[in-house]
Amino acid sequence: MPGYPVAVGHSEIELHVKNSRFIGRAGTAASVDEAKAFIADIRQRFPDASHHCYAFAAGYGATVTHGMSDDGEPSGTAGRPMLAVVQGADIGDVVVVATRYFGGTKLGTGGLVKAYTETAQAALADLRVELKVDTVLLRVVLHYDSYAPCRKRIEDLGGVVEDEEYAASVVLLVRAEVEIVDSLRSALGDMTAGRALVDPVG
Repeated sequence: MPGYPVAVGHSEIELHVKNSRFIGRAGTAASVDEAKAFIADIRQRFPDASHHCYAFAAGYGATVTHGMSDDGEPSGTAGRPMLAVVQGADIGDVVVVATRYFGGTKLGTGGLVKAYTETAQAALADLRVELKVDTVLLRVVLHYDSYAPCRKRIEDLGGVVEDEEYAASVVLLVRAEVEIVDSLRSALGDMTAGRALVDPVG
């Protein structure tokens, strides 16, 4: 199946563990800058919190960039277990922040790992996920006599015609999944004896 699962929108949950309050918030982060902006927004929203621990996966698969922080909690008790949850969820373009208000009772290393793991899991469980498909915008130039059959072929292959211009030739702006571009170019070439021009825009 083409595409990959990504976070959409945001979620917010709250857990209480031995008087400490944990606020988990997850959202979309298609880049490291977006993840940092999301984290900064949480810090501004809860400026008096004890900690803002986080983990993110900007991108997916071979192009993913991970990040995490314990934000003052003992090393390895917050950011790393949260990142393990993010990686286990197999979601791209996602950031999770666990904001803690210390309640006066220390949780210990194991207790912290458990609390931050459960906060991240609950935030992700409440987050909407959808399939993201990489697309490209193509400029297709056709002679008038091949316009109708070529337009139908484009649509049959899954391309979407977003705009049309009529001048000396017909110019179509076509949105297509990256995976079908070669097939589309080959099909139009065969149908027009190589006269069709198919080039990416930008």
